[in-house]
Amino acid sequence: MRVTSTSTRRDFLGLAIGLGGSLWSRAGRAQSAAKQQITIQLTLDRPIDAAVSPLVMAGAGGLFSAEGLAVTTNIASGSQDAIARVSAGMSDFALVDINTLIRARDRHGAAPVKAIFVLFNHAPYAIIARRSRGIRALSDIEGKNLGVAEGDLSIRLWPAVARQNGIKPQSVKQSSISPAVREPMLSAGQVDAVTGFSYLSPINLRDRGVPADDLAVLRFADYGCEAYGAALIVNPNLAAAKPEVVKGFVRAVITGTHLAIKEPARAVTEVVSRMDAGSRELESERLRAIIGDNILTTEVKHHGIGGIDTSRFERSIDQIAEDFKFQKRPTAADIFDDAFLPPPDGRAVN
Repeated sequence: MRVTSTSTRRDFLGLAIGLGGSLWSRAGRAQSAAKQQITIQLTLDRPIDAAVSPLVMAGAGGLFSAEGLAVTTNIASGSQDAIARVSAGMSDFALVDINTLIRARDRHGAAPVKAIFVLFNHAPYAIIARRSRGIRALSDIEGKNLGVAEGDLSIRLWPAVARQNGIKPQSVKQSSISPAVREPMLSAGQVDAVTGFSYLSPINLRDRGVPADDLAVLRFADYGCEAYGAALIVNPNLAAAKPEVVKGFVRAVITGTHLAIKEPARAVTEVVSRMDAGSRELESERLRAIIGDNILTTEVKHHGIGGIDTSRFERSIDQIAEDFKFQKRPTAADIFDDAFLPPPDGRAVN
């Protein structure tokens, strides 16, 4: 898998990795080599970090190439941009926030792009607060100053979470801030808390010297938020014309996820080597948080990775509707297509 950025045109990977290692038998490698490689364009909605370890490991482990896929990856400016690229056929797949997809699909004339694999069973939405500012639980947020960065995704589900927990949103002062100053402002005490991702801001704050025991990470998933998180979407034309290619891509990502879980040190090495000035320590901590909080949930342990619980998904759409007026409320089937997933026993995670 090779990563490029359309804004800088820099090649983060520098090569297409096709080493199968011990994962593939000699016969399997020979069969893979005999396949004609199909060029695939994958878009990430943010710069590479530990969150995309499963995709990186699918490339580093030779899993994409074993499926006959030559995957090149580019970086979008966010989920909206990534969805637009897939919709327009500029990219075949993208990893995006599924709740952004739900909102985007409601727009007039939007292409019927669907999610086909859920990587984050729990969305990473959270409020990150300073205990020294009097916030230890979600109920303590009333009367406090909450910094909300431009484009932040967590704040879109805050009305539903607040209602479920008996909190009046108007009792919380919201200060609009730049993403670049989110952690510095909280670190300096200019705000009492910020919205963000549970695997990003807390770790960045600790790296800035904020003691871990002074941070309260209030994950929305722990307070009744039903939202799923990062998911793979596919161009509908590719899905219709080459379903086996889509299935192969998903199989590779599933095995890449297994590798990231079982070999986190290797996964971090692969990720950091593809970052600008990446830190092994920070990305190791980030990957541990992602695996524990977002990927290996109780639902995944019981039913396997990649799919959805339809009833829960419907409830998550209702929660989105508390801050978003749908022209026509979608159903789970409008957003998610499980036709490209292996059977549950092929998605089990130990």
